[in-house]
Amino acid sequence: MIAVDTNILVYAHRHDSEFFHAASSCIGQLAQGGALWAIPWPCVHEFLAVVTNPQAINPPTPMDRAIDQFDAWRESPTLRFLAEPPGYWESLSGMLKAGKVTGPKIHDARIAAICKAHGVRELWTADRDFSRISGLRTRNPLLTN
Repeated sequence: MIAVDTNILVYAHRHDSEFFHAASSCIGQLAQGGALWAIPWPCVHEFLAVVTNPQAINPPTPMDRAIDQFDAWRESPTLRFLAEPPGYWESLSGMLKAGKVTGPKIHDARIAAICKAHGVRELWTADRDFSRISGLRTRNPLLTN
């Protein structure tokens, strides 16, 4: 299963992003394909926080439109949402220690631990901070599209 990080979702949503076409194509392939794909719940929350924040994006996406976008992705029958399962803490704490992860990068470790616990084989992200976190393969699909 492939999981998608926040930045790919933001790029696929924002028509004014230089990566819009590549990211939108990536999400479209996943949504229309037959294989399971996933979005970790923390990425959903972060997506909504980023696209509606006028300090991050000008102009921000109105909340109704951001929710509509999320609902459109939810229509994919192969999409799964990932939350913290039993055993999550052990996975997260191990990643934090192994990667000497601190501060804001703990959010990325949280996403990685959730993905790992659900058997995600690859996280699609444009965020290089995941390189410090072992145990999860990452790929930037925008570099190959």
